[in-house]
Amino acid sequence: MSDLRERAEALDTADELAAHRGMFALDDTVYLDGNSLGALPAHVPDRMRDVLTRQWGELRIRSWDESGWWTAPERIGDRIAPLVGAGPGRIVVGDSTSVNVFKAVVAASRLAAGGRDEILVDATTFPTDGYIAASAARMTGHRLVPVAPADVPDALGPRTALVLLNHVDYRTGRLHDLPGLTAAAHAAGALAVWDLCHSAGALPVGLDAHGVDLAVGCTYKYLNGGPGSPAFLYVAERHQAAFDSPLPGWTSHADPFAMTPGYTPAEGSVRGRVGTPDILSMLALEASLDVWDGVRVDTVRAKSLALTDFFLECVAAYVPAGRVVPVTPFAHAERGSQVSLRCEDAPAVMAELIARGVVGDLRRPDILRFGFTPLYVGFADAERAARVLAEVVAV
Repeated sequence: MSDLRERAEALDTADELAAHRGMFALDDTVYLDGNSLGALPAHVPDRMRDVLTRQWGELRIRSWDESGWWTAPERIGDRIAPLVGAGPGRIVVGDSTSVNVFKAVVAASRLAAGGRDEILVDATTFPTDGYIAASAARMTGHRLVPVAPADVPDALGPRTALVLLNHVDYRTGRLHDLPGLTAAAHAAGALAVWDLCHSAGALPVGLDAHGVDLAVGCTYKYLNGGPGSPAFLYVAERHQAAFDSPLPGWTSHADPFAMTPGYTPAEGSVRGRVGTPDILSMLALEASLDVWDGVRVDTVRAKSLALTDFFLECVAAYVPAGRVVPVTPFAHAERGSQVSLRCEDAPAVMAELIARGVVGDLRRPDILRFGFTPLYVGFADAERAARVLAEVVAV
């Protein structure tokens, strides 16, 4: 046990991201739930005081122009773009992940070649994605086909319009093959739509490089944007001229203040906008993204893999045999930035972990889930979490 503690200290000393921990409002808790809600960047409250007191309180309506409120969805999208491997002008921020999934699925069905009437959806997906895909299929007259990501290449056919997949499985932490599955979809004449909620800000995505057609993602997990912070929508540059949103709103109009009855879509990613932007949460997100200045996603990924490797090693060393079983893949190419453990009495175990200052989360009936956000989680955190877990399950 002492050897692992000493290694944790040495690893934290050598960690080139260690200084970023001071950029967050943290306490003595080991916080391993950043894959549900990221920690608060320490400078955000002061930034938001300016938004509330000066921009809203003093400038009021003038802030749409003078404080840049109107252009925030595209401006913030361009700040997120490098974190997911996208060029400028491809991402717009706004609405929830669910709303953006709906936009992306319906728009992809409209972009698909004529005669294709089938939507493949990740059978293991986060439930809302499945609900939205089913609704979109009913509205468009398409047939919905749930399929495990590994089986997608064999399920693709001449009727497939699009595939909706999660980059990382929210329950197990399995990382799916975005380049390979996107290529398989394209080889079959279909489009690839990806949900990046559990990968954006945790690992390289490469949207442009891998030819992804459309993608969505939330910003309150690894991007630390705050509870309910707006999601983002990616539309590949080659599709933007033909992108036909199922939710055309006044802010995506080519001339929004003309207030004409006929809809003419704006150019570029602006087409993904709908209504008035949610400015307060959007500007909190923009401030939060400052912690990414000078950070390379490759560096974040390297630390993520090292952290999760070390945590799994500590669990194997500390936890009595048979009490927990890892369900997250050990292979780096198949692992996101979390570790999920199957545990027979998971609800009680997680409640006790939280009571003892180790915060993860639970996925019923039997999954303990621990998210590792490399910007503020260290190796000593991983060692302490495994040690406390061992104490809890040994009782």
